[in-house]
Amino acid sequence: MRILLTNDDGIDAAGLAALESALSPTHEVWVCAPDSERSGTSHAVHLQGPLRVHKEGPRRFACSGTPADCVFVALRGDFIPSIDVVLSGINHGPNLGTDTVYSGTCAAARQAALAGRKALAVSLNYPRPFAFEPGAAWVASRWEALVAACAPGHFVNINLPAAPVYPLIAVGAKLSVRRYFDKVVPFTDPQGELYCFVDGLLLDDEIPQDSDWGVVLRGQVALSLLPAQPVAALWSGGAL
Repeated sequence: MRILLTNDDGIDAAGLAALESALSPTHEVWVCAPDSERSGTSHAVHLQGPLRVHKEGPRRFACSGTPADCVFVALRGDFIPSIDVVLSGINHGPNLGTDTVYSGTCAAARQAALAGRKALAVSLNYPRPFAFEPGAAWVASRWEALVAACAPGHFVNINLPAAPVYPLIAVGAKLSVRRYFDKVVPFTDPQGELYCFVDGLLLDDEIPQDSDWGVVLRGQVALSLLPAQPVAALWSGGAL
């Protein structure tokens, strides 16, 4: 199987390297990933000027764009053969619930699904230091089943527990509502310019057990099938 690996932590990230090492013995693995970290870029795309794509080695390319850009140029350019599956990760931290809105990791998988490819995103829960190899080995050992779970117009969002309970099993999970106490800390520099630090705490006092967050916290793998297209509720307000 020909696999494209990407991420939002950059081409030199340890999570991507773990997947590359685990999948390369049995699959043809290509990499097109950001040339530096692009965490939190969501589904941003580059619309002004060219994207730089630098060959880092055999089947490895670093792109100056976002994770979504990496997938777009890899699938539409002529420097990588036709890809069967796109795998984004392993992200350095979880992508649970509303995190998926901001996640560059999920956006890369979403872009692949929009392009008609089977797509998966995989992330590892905190705390640091991260140990990516067990999760990468788990993904490789269940690769065929994970790919089979991909559905047209959707991507599979996988969240690995930092402290797994063995035997490690995967559980289908709905998205949680990730609750944050957000705050902005402003300050003014000596020249009078206003700067702001974005800060906040994760509130974990209400975690549904059947949610992705609940599954990961009890040491299991959370699997969620997410739509690539925006989902709109039926307008019920009548004519305007």
